[in-house]
Amino acid sequence: MARIIRGLTIVLWLAVAGGPTFAQTDVNGVVSAINVYRSAHEKAIVSDFVDLLSMPNVATSIADMDRNADFITDLLVARGFKTQRLRAGGAPYIYAELMSPGAAETIMIYAHFDGQPVQEENWTHPPFSPTLLDASLQENGKVVDIDAIDGAFGPEWRLYGRSTGDDKLPIIALVHALDAMKENGIGLSVNLKLLLDGEEERGSPTVGRILDENRDLFDADLLLFCDGPMHQSRQAQLVFGVRGSTTLDITTYGPTRPLHSGHYGNWAPNPIMRMAYLLTSMRDESGRILIDGYYDDVLPLSELERDAIASMPDTTEQMKDELSIHTPEGDGARLEELITLPALNARGMVAGGVGVNGRNIILSTATVSLNLRLVPGQTPEKVRKLFEVHIAGEGYHIVHEEPSHDTLRNHAKVARLDWRGSGYTGLKTELDLPTSLRLTRLLRTIYPDLIVTPSMGGSLPLVEFGNRLSAPIIILPLANHDNNQHAENENVRLQNLWDAIATIGGVLATFGEI
Repeated sequence: MARIIRGLTIVLWLAVAGGPTFAQTDVNGVVSAINVYRSAHEKAIVSDFVDLLSMPNVATSIADMDRNADFITDLLVARGFKTQRLRAGGAPYIYAELMSPGAAETIMIYAHFDGQPVQEENWTHPPFSPTLLDASLQENGKVVDIDAIDGAFGPEWRLYGRSTGDDKLPIIALVHALDAMKENGIGLSVNLKLLLDGEEERGSPTVGRILDENRDLFDADLLLFCDGPMHQSRQAQLVFGVRGSTTLDITTYGPTRPLHSGHYGNWAPNPIMRMAYLLTSMRDESGRILIDGYYDDVLPLSELERDAIASMPDTTEQMKDELSIHTPEGDGARLEELITLPALNARGMVAGGVGVNGRNIILSTATVSLNLRLVPGQTPEKVRKLFEVHIAGEGYHIVHEEPSHDTLRNHAKVARLDWRGSGYTGLKTELDLPTSLRLTRLLRTIYPDLIVTPSMGGSLPLVEFGNRLSAPIIILPLANHDNNQHAENENVRLQNLWDAIATIGGVLATFGEI
């Protein structure tokens, strides 16, 4: 009987999420009006975006983040928002609200305006001098002079600069969606609240305090997180979960001074080789984590989630060709399924040199930085215990500070573990909640080939909201999948910006009416 009920639930979910609604004509009319407005104002929209992107925004520079917050606040106040600057010892957050008389529901939109640190020498164009190209760099795009454009901007043109895709795009899309709605006499169907995060790329370390100290501000019926890249198929997408994250730096030790590898090789322990053996004890070539008990708390996918994954376009061959990959990890499983599992990835290693910087020595230390993606059911505390038990089981004496001479002398192998922050867990929202179904219906009216995804592979601090607030949390990714987020030459495809404006406007104009 339980299996029959689950089967009926899947059928009902597919029917409701995919079926038309009485607001279909209305939302498509809204989107059409917004697109007409946008096509007449593309230069102004891109120019506003360039102005925002020109501001350095690494969260560790508080002065830079305050300048960004000032600029964004001015954009919001000009559109009628009431704003507050919130801070709990770190970079600023911006809270804003725009109330709609008679609206019975409230949507809160989250985005962030900080970006990853940059290594400017790796960028083709300076990261804070936004540059428009008539195609991607991979397609040999040429620079376009924005001031010289008198007419339409090409939908495949790319705007390059830090935070184009991650995550200033939603901010610009939102303010211009509101401009388009005002121009066309289209009102908000909901009250609108915003929380714009100035330290997301640092793990939003103070967002919990922000929420605790301002709980009365955050009542809402839906939390819509606008962050992350869209599916590789370029089809519109809703995402109902994220992985959590924690970071571990491991240092292994050799002799206390560098030694000539000819004179001392085969005798002095080599910290690079020790690190290599330790890493291969943790993870196999398919990407499966080999630490005992690591998957014990991983919750299995529901039938609804498996059905949603099965219905998504399979872009495996497209991505293999795009990225020049012969054999992906995962033993043949699809990417969309693999990102619902835990992951262990090496972020970088510091140990010696290569090429002209290579030297015939045995070093004193080698350090690797690991990023651990967690899924619902796992906690950073439990993962930490499992890692430390495993590393001790490989014969290592574990320390958390720089080891002394006596410590190194008295133990065969020593590993220093530096857990970088407390980390956070993953979170999921059920696909068949009433709010989930309503938003899916609405977006599928605009985009009939909308993709419903149980979880994205990246991480957001959603659990901080989920632990404190009752509203369902759903992710609306807007950036192109190949936006190079976190890396050099980050970019946004202009059609993604145009679609973001239309999508946000369509949701705000009609969600409260369906």
